[in-house]
Amino acid sequence: MDSELIPEGVQRCSLGKFLLWIGVVSVVLLWGVYGMILCWAKGLNQTNMNNAFGFALWIWADLAVIALGGGAFFTGFLRYIVGKKELKNIINYAVLIGFICYSSALLILAIDIGQPLRGWFIFWHANVHSMLTEVAFCLSCYFGVLTIEYLPLILENRQIDKIPFFHNLSHNMHEVMAVFAATGAFLSFFHQGSLGGVAGVLYGRPFGFREGVLIWPWTFFLFTWSAAACGPCFTILITKITEKVVGKKLVKDNVVELLAKISGWMLLTYITAKIIDTLYWAYVTAPKMGFTLDQFYTNNPGSAYGYWILIMEVIVGGVIPALILVTRKGRQTPLLLWIAVILACVGVSLNRWVMVLQVLAVPVLTFENWFTYFPSWQEIATTILPVAYGTILISLSYRYLPIFPQESELNPPPEELLSEAETVQKEAIEQDMASQDLTPAESAG
Repeated sequence: MDSELIPEGVQRCSLGKFLLWIGVVSVVLLWGVYGMILCWAKGLNQTNMNNAFGFALWIWADLAVIALGGGAFFTGFLRYIVGKKELKNIINYAVLIGFICYSSALLILAIDIGQPLRGWFIFWHANVHSMLTEVAFCLSCYFGVLTIEYLPLILENRQIDKIPFFHNLSHNMHEVMAVFAATGAFLSFFHQGSLGGVAGVLYGRPFGFREGVLIWPWTFFLFTWSAAACGPCFTILITKITEKVVGKKLVKDNVVELLAKISGWMLLTYITAKIIDTLYWAYVTAPKMGFTLDQFYTNNPGSAYGYWILIMEVIVGGVIPALILVTRKGRQTPLLLWIAVILACVGVSLNRWVMVLQVLAVPVLTFENWFTYFPSWQEIATTILPVAYGTILISLSYRYLPIFPQESELNPPPEELLSEAETVQKEAIEQDMASQDLTPAESAG
């Protein structure tokens, strides 16, 4: 029965191995679910958040997965709007990764509000002057878009596709997918930007405050830019990890190289803008508010907020991967590609870290000291929960859905798995080549 659900022309591990893998990951999942139930049953006293850190590990994780999930909207924009047809071979996986990231973001928010039964208040009693209201609306709507984009993949399961209604529905949805891609790009631009805008308008928190255009601080544009730049890097990274785990080539190199090239130039332009923004903030904005750059960083031994984190974010996680990805040799060298996409993902995650936690840790009054915070195990467990959930959903999708269009081409089945007709055809071609004394390449020509 299980073999009848697996896409045609591809191989999968035995059902026993698959269930063992799912079982191991499910243990981590259940640990996170237990922490989540404690937070819902007993409240936010299960966390180490306090008056200084009202936004903490969860909000960092939320912003990080939203940024990393940006590969879905930007790859969809490139595929359907710009017309980069090569990306059709990775767009399915980008959508799946985006679906996981955005559903995880909504789950984290459901835990963070402490009273999930009142979650509907944000829609019914909306604060129209709040950027977070706009974020909630766009985030929810874009998750709906991703669900619509992911649905045709489910309908293409070998057994489901046999039902005429679902077959035709899947085909028709593919025909209008450009509309949803454009809608997703529009929604993502605003919610990514507004997440950055929240920190940029905090006049009482000079570390995050930025000047800008009209009502939009520079962070509004930088957050969108960084998600478009680093989201595709995360898609490439997860694709490479998946290939390593399953031991197969799933996407052709030219597809990965094209996405890496576009991401590299986006990252280079973003990090240039980020450096200009940082210098202007450090030498113009902050001094006007009565602060020096040293006051925003502490170099005490073991400090999580020393200058090192600025260097890691901008240079190590920005400049270095950008320079690797914009060069053909860098993109085509497997080790350098791995390094670049990992550093880019780390860089954007560090950016979200400092814009959530360092903003709150920096003292703004002369009699205050640096605030410290370490998450409780419940916070850590529920932050790891989406990782386990994502791993399970990727595993199920890879096993039962045609996620990678090029997989069968890149991994032809062994001869013993060929049908009798295919075997006879192959032997006939080989005999014909032997009689004409041709090589396979000459015969193909």
